[in-house]
Amino acid sequence: MKRKETAAVVSQDRIADGIFSLWLQVSFAKEAEAGQFVSLFTADGTRLLPRPVSICETDKDAGRIRLVYRIAGAGTEGFSKLKAGDRIDVMGPLGRGFPIDLALGKRVLLIGGGIGIPPMLSAAKAIRLRDPDAAVTCAVGYRTNDRYLYNDLSAVSDVVVSTDDGSYGVHGTVMDAVRFSDADPQLIFACGPKVMLRAVKEYAKTKGVPCFISMEERMACGVGVCLGCICQTTGIDEHSHVKKARVCTDGPVFPAEEVDLT
Repeated sequence: MKRKETAAVVSQDRIADGIFSLWLQVSFAKEAEAGQFVSLFTADGTRLLPRPVSICETDKDAGRIRLVYRIAGAGTEGFSKLKAGDRIDVMGPLGRGFPIDLALGKRVLLIGGGIGIPPMLSAAKAIRLRDPDAAVTCAVGYRTNDRYLYNDLSAVSDVVVSTDDGSYGVHGTVMDAVRFSDADPQLIFACGPKVMLRAVKEYAKTKGVPCFISMEERMACGVGVCLGCICQTTGIDEHSHVKKARVCTDGPVFPAEEVDLT
């Protein structure tokens, strides 16, 4: 059940250029699932809308969640100034996560691009927790050789990397890294920009394997009221009778075949 509360900052570190790792103490850590997100509220009273941030990791025993985010504007710039002991308003856990049950006993391919990489760590850890011997491959795409979360991912999965500038791994897109690898997936989870998700969806179709994608959309309320994060779907919603869905509540994770990415 989602709730809004004032969370304590446990720690924050800069892990790459413009990328920060933030640990928060929250009451809902035990409820958080891989693929869900939280809304962070700024301390600036002139900025009323929260910022959605994917959950990267949870420490359920300690009651903590980890958020890894990129500075994208004044709101996230403000978050980057937080330090241990500070407090921030947060609402979560929000949205629909990845179907981890479907991954058990299967060869799973996780695909993350840019700031879509943090949810892949959450998914990999959730799969490993349920199935320590799971065959998990994570394909991740970076702009350069900063490779944030690479060591974390390597601890729980086989990792293949692409970089836009060719400074590490495969020179090209994350899908180039996927094709370079020997992954033979039975299930795919992915998160990243729409152009990447479009390629992932096509790849899954050619492979004939189920695929679930996490959509990245601008959000305002985060709870399905404002309709600011509508995405196009392939089927008609039984309530609204239109081919649209709310990313914040109907997603952010969808079966790939249910989302129109054209």
